[in-house]
Amino acid sequence: MTNDPPSHCLFCRVLRGEIPAKKVYENQHVLAFEDIDPQAPTHVLIIPKKHFAGLKEAGAEDAELIGRCHLAAAEIARQRGIEQGYRTVLNVGPGAGQSVFHLHVHLLGGRPLAWPPG
Repeated sequence: MTNDPPSHCLFCRVLRGEIPAKKVYENQHVLAFEDIDPQAPTHVLIIPKKHFAGLKEAGAEDAELIGRCHLAAAEIARQRGIEQGYRTVLNVGPGAGQSVFHLHVHLLGGRPLAWPPG
């Protein structure tokens, strides 16, 4: 696993407009866009505009920003009418399926979600 510098980070490149994305939500703190390989009718990625590799690399100063990602997920769920059942997921490290090392929250919904998830 690497902590890619922002110049090479896929999601930083999306933030800079170098890679196109189907944006669904944006504010001064976060950007949300459709996942290119959706696993549910709603599968949106919410990323902070500040680069850090993942939850285990986050510091106390990042707590509010991580919370803002989840609040954005809740707002998108309301907009899409799925607030009665959706999931937010943070994959941490390659063993959990993280493949882009810029913290991101997956918002999944629009279909029944089984438990346990994986």
